[in-house]
Amino acid sequence: MSSVSPTTKAFVLGAVTGICAWQLAQVAGKRVPELLAARVAAREKVQPVDPAPAAEPQRTDVPDDAPEDCPGVESEQAGKSSSCAGCPNQQICASGEAKVQDPAADMAAKNLRGVKKKVLVLSGKGGVGKSTVSAQLAFSFARKLHVGLLDIDLCGPSVPRMLGLQGQDVHQSRDGWSPVYVDDHLAVMSIGFLLPNQDDAVIFRGPKKNGLIRQFVTDVTWGDLDVLLVDTPPGTSDEHLSIVTYLKDAGVDGAVVVTTPEEVSLQDVRKELNFCKKVGVPIIGVIENMKGFTDATGAVHDIFPSPDKGNCKDMCDKMGVPYLGSLPLQPKLGKACEAGLPYADTNPDTPGAKAFDDVAKKILTSLAM
Repeated sequence: MSSVSPTTKAFVLGAVTGICAWQLAQVAGKRVPELLAARVAAREKVQPVDPAPAAEPQRTDVPDDAPEDCPGVESEQAGKSSSCAGCPNQQICASGEAKVQDPAADMAAKNLRGVKKKVLVLSGKGGVGKSTVSAQLAFSFARKLHVGLLDIDLCGPSVPRMLGLQGQDVHQSRDGWSPVYVDDHLAVMSIGFLLPNQDDAVIFRGPKKNGLIRQFVTDVTWGDLDVLLVDTPPGTSDEHLSIVTYLKDAGVDGAVVVTTPEEVSLQDVRKELNFCKKVGVPIIGVIENMKGFTDATGAVHDIFPSPDKGNCKDMCDKMGVPYLGSLPLQPKLGKACEAGLPYADTNPDTPGAKAFDDVAKKILTSLAM
């Protein structure tokens, strides 16, 4: 087994592995002709997902501008049915192009066949502690389970530091890339392991992001895992569409969404939750992070302003998703992350550690583990 060569690293960082924007239409439900045009022109953009709420799961095989009785792009009658007359998608559907499957989804399913559960960790807003939650959940789960943590926050990879793995290299064998291990129970993969200099800026557009995420799910030898956590960047963009697309056949078992208490964060979390509903990702629940700070006297202070549209629990009730609990703002947690240590294990008697354990148990219960 050898380290990944500089040539391979350069290829990884520069490769565009034939990602077709139109393939995302099958997951995101966007307009097939527009996405095909994007593919032909090799544009480096993925159209944003409309965050409008859906009362129930939507069909992902019907373009937005299709008639109400559209048979679906995967149907044998696509482009041929009488209901297709006048539809702007008729020609491309009739040609069969619209239902061609991305082979990477099947490759990912085969590569991840030993992974029992796949969980996305999402946030609408940046800076809410999503990577902190991902890292600490991985530590918590790894006490008893075999866990993988995949970092697809490509432009801001924090996971290597938060797990104490800075300076580690990815190794390559005949079977593919081997993840970096914290211990026998916790495997990690991040672009942070591939950068020649940790201060290098990762300046990627859509296709390069898609290509690297594809390699992370098809070429990394994850082996047998109980849970694979996927730490994502904030928002609903290229990385999110890519991971959902590539895990289409393997299946995403759920998403955990992280927020802070204020309305500025909650308004973006609503968009994130609607994204999950639109692409068919089950929502495990919402974690309210940095909820209150306890000073030396024992007094609790709310650092963030109270939302004017109801708090996080109210939002979860209105949107019909579970509220997993709140995590307090703890300086010791920040220190643990900087040192790459498990917070709950190094500070077992603190309120924050108990809150983390409670949230972790709820997530595992939801996954039937």
